[in-house]
Amino acid sequence: MLRKLFWLPALGALLMVLPTTSARAQEYLDAGSWLLTLSGTGSSNQDVNAGSFGIQAEVGYFPIDQLELFARQSVNYSDFNAGTTTSAATAVGLDYHFDLDRWQPFIGISIGYQYGDVHNTWFAGPEAGVKYFVKADTFIYGLVQYQWFFDQGSDAIDNFDNGSFLYGLGIGFTW
Repeated sequence: MLRKLFWLPALGALLMVLPTTSARAQEYLDAGSWLLTLSGTGSSNQDVNAGSFGIQAEVGYFPIDQLELFARQSVNYSDFNAGTTTSAATAVGLDYHFDLDRWQPFIGISIGYQYGDVHNTWFAGPEAGVKYFVKADTFIYGLVQYQWFFDQGSDAIDNFDNGSFLYGLGIGFTW
């Protein structure tokens, strides 16, 4: 009997907090929002025995709530079995955000072009990540992408298994 009575005050306290929490809920990424994200990146091959690191900047825009269009630029240093290289990549993409208040998980796709001391080639792939708002206009950001490379559109499907993972962690700002 005492166990049942213990839950009544806890349930009452929870019911009192819920309305204030929902009243404080805020739209962090709504239509018309712009974002600037700066991050460090890293990648590895599928066997995780070679990889790269770099820096990345992204500008994003929300034409409607929860849907971000973005452009990314990165500069990378790689150390793979073939030697070391420097490269850059430019990409565009689309991310759908799940509005969980301060937490904004997202999934999306990107396509871009890699160039530099490497084989200049196209890449595409899915991505997922999360933005956590520490302030209304500032967030920390984590991203995981799978990218596969191709020279022509007809090669894209054949090269899916020869991709690599890209990881990013950074900070972002909205206005």
